[in-house]
Amino acid sequence: MSRFVQPVPPPVDPYAGDGLLRSWLERHLGPAGHAAAKGRLADLAADVAGPLRAAHADAEAHPPALVRYDPWGARVDRIDTSAGWQEQRAAAARHAVVALPYLPDARGTWGAAARVVQHALLHLYGPESATFSCPVAMADGAAALLSLPEVDNGVRDAWLPRLISTDPAVAITSGQWMTESQGGSDLGRSSTIGRPAVDGSWRLTGEKWFCSAADAAMAVALARPEGSGRGSRVLAPFLVPRYAVDSPLAHGLAPGAPAPGVTVHRLKDKLGTRALPTAEIGLHDAYAVPLGDPAVPGLVRAMTLVVVTRVHNAAAAAGGMRRGLAYARAYADVRHVAGGALSSSPLHRATLGTLAVDAAGAFALAGHAFALLGRVEVGADPEAAAELRIVAPLAKLATGRLAVSSASEYVESFGGAGYVEDTGVPRLLRDAQVLPIWEGTTNVLSLDVLRALTREDAGAPLLARLAAAVDLARPLSPVLADTLAGAAAQLGDTITSVTADPGSPAVLAGARGLALRLAYALTTALLVEHAAWGDEQAALAARLWARRWLRHEEIAEDAHHHLDLLC
Repeated sequence: MSRFVQPVPPPVDPYAGDGLLRSWLERHLGPAGHAAAKGRLADLAADVAGPLRAAHADAEAHPPALVRYDPWGARVDRIDTSAGWQEQRAAAARHAVVALPYLPDARGTWGAAARVVQHALLHLYGPESATFSCPVAMADGAAALLSLPEVDNGVRDAWLPRLISTDPAVAITSGQWMTESQGGSDLGRSSTIGRPAVDGSWRLTGEKWFCSAADAAMAVALARPEGSGRGSRVLAPFLVPRYAVDSPLAHGLAPGAPAPGVTVHRLKDKLGTRALPTAEIGLHDAYAVPLGDPAVPGLVRAMTLVVVTRVHNAAAAAGGMRRGLAYARAYADVRHVAGGALSSSPLHRATLGTLAVDAAGAFALAGHAFALLGRVEVGADPEAAAELRIVAPLAKLATGRLAVSSASEYVESFGGAGYVEDTGVPRLLRDAQVLPIWEGTTNVLSLDVLRALTREDAGAPLLARLAAAVDLARPLSPVLADTLAGAAAQLGDTITSVTADPGSPAVLAGARGLALRLAYALTTALLVEHAAWGDEQAALAARLWARRWLRHEEIAEDAHHHLDLLC
């Protein structure tokens, strides 16, 4: 008897097969703007479905290795990465995944909505990039930081063009060196010290515990300028070159040799994101240049980078959810159980439909964050800036948690095959778990949301958006409108109560619940806005999302009946 082998077809084209993505672009870019982006998006989708999927598999199969010494015993601290990782690097540059919102022709074509197009690129590229989406995020954050007017023109001119180059031979990425073992997210305990040198550069000394993209050509590091005092506000961002060619202290070293003063102690052995080099790094009088005046408290400058990487984190979560859903649906269409296709089982259809509702909500939340970011950068829109202050942490924390729960369901949907490493399915769960952790855990971000509400009145733009969405929802569904109105009223009362006594134990203990309720209500409003524009899938997703996350009702029956519309 022949041995049965279950064929697993590839999922649908990630651009052409994603109706919500395409309608979102049609709405935000207009027909002409979307038409201008179609070629770029279709080209990336073709690469994702072909060579980049193979590169992803190669990078996962061949994780990075730290080579501490050369054959003659010289310390080199070289990080070797796979051919697949290098192909992902080249593709990110070639498709302008980092560069697009900075390119003059892109801004000329789409204006502030260049960030909307970038989000679409990330939605396609990220899920099977072997987590190269992480150095992409940090390169984008570094580019945003270097674009600030207070950064020295010479520093900007030397580094920004390389970060946003679309030539793979020129383009670089950036690492991010902020976390220290004694503090973690408590940056106020950072002990890395920066000392000025006579040539205008600085020397950094300290220990950085979690340095992502440790193979990048540069890194942005936080350090405490000597004599600046305690606390986090005085910390300043510095650019640290990683290779000899970029450091004036490295005369006589071979091209490509590590810049002096930087020691890679070890690569992290992580639960997931195994293709991504993450290291513990020691700095010993490492050459650095300040990004802005170190005498001026610099944490607010560094937050420019953090906001960008947080919205990238949301994009990674939403993109991974959508791709995982596509794989699960493709498998269900060919897997036969109890005499029929798994995709015909009402129970399995209900499971996939519910996951599709969550994926739609995550996409809308991440997409909104990118749209706001573009309006801040291009139009200096104060209303967008005020809303982004709270949307960035909300989008990051809510999508991160959704990504983990969804990934667990995707693994389960493959049965035993989902638990076998060489299918690639377990990676969905292992990689998703980083999303609620990197750039602030759920609790850290919840406290940040609380600060935004109590110190900056960040709830006002959010409540205004909810109120406007109630009116939009009324013609779509009176029940949906009433649900959203009730959630908005409760949130308004809670915000008023919270701002009256922000430091009370009850308020602090409830910060996570408040942040999630805000995120779920905001997502309902965003889906309603898209539905009111004319998207039938968004209208269904809005109704089911509100029932699931605002009313805590079971949506299985409707998810089963409407699976084909939802995904």
